[in-house]
Formats: sequence, structure tokens, C-alpha cells
Amino acid sequence: MLNPRDERSLPDLMTGLVTDISGLFRKEIDLAKAEAGENLDRAIGSLETLLVGLIFAIAAIGVLLSAVVVGLGAFLIAQGMHEANAHALSAIIVGAFVAILAWVMISRSLTKLGNRSVRFDKTTASLQRDLDVAKETVR
Repeated sequence: MLNPRDERSLPDLMTGLVTDISGLFRKEIDLAKAEAGENLDRAIGSLETLLVGLIFAIAAIGVLLSAVVVGLGAFLIAQGMHEANAHALSAIIVGAFVAILAWVMISRSLTKLGNRSVRFDKTTASLQRDLDVAKETVR
């Protein structure tokens, strides 16, 4: 708003306006950078979960295939199944279980990544307000 006692010339007022607007847009750029950082942090968190899920899947396959397959095979042999068939069937059962566990963890992480769209809501709203104020000031 103009102060009737303001004795600055029109060029001084225009220079002040340009300085204020450029400072405002610099602050908006800083806000956009901060928002981009927040979005990146969320995406990295989801990727970390995905990687942990993949590591667990690999570890589970190794450990379970070496321990549980042998144990399940021994149980099937005790039930009267032929040794070769018992070990094959126990490997299939354990492998299927580990694959389902890995699929669940990976799909959850991918779903989280897919739901996180990169948007700059705060920056967009703030820029719109700034444009409205600048338009009002120029009128």
C-alpha cells in the first residue's frame, strides 16, 4: 500500500518493487528445494525398505534351503517317502514359501513408491499467492 507521505520517486518505488519480488522468488526457490529434499527423503526410505526386503529374501532362501529342506526331507522320509522324492518335495515347499514372503515385501515397497508422487503443493500455493500480490501491487 502506498503511504501518502512517501516522498520516493516512481523509479525508486519500481526499483524497490523489483527487489522485493526478486527476493520473494528466491525464497520460493529455497522452499522448492526444501520440498524436493523432503520428497527425496521419502523415496529413499521406501527404497531402503525394498532393499531390506530383497536382502531378507536372499538370506531366507539360503538359510531355509540349507536347514529347513533337510529337516522337512527327513520328516518325509520318516513318513515312508522315498529319499530323493522327499528332498525334492521339501525343496519345492520351502522355495515356494520363501518366494511368497519375498513377493509380499517387494510388492509393499513398490506400492509405497508408486503412491508417492513428487508434488510441490506448498511451493505452488505460495507462488500463486505471490503472483496475486505482485499483480495487485502493479495495478
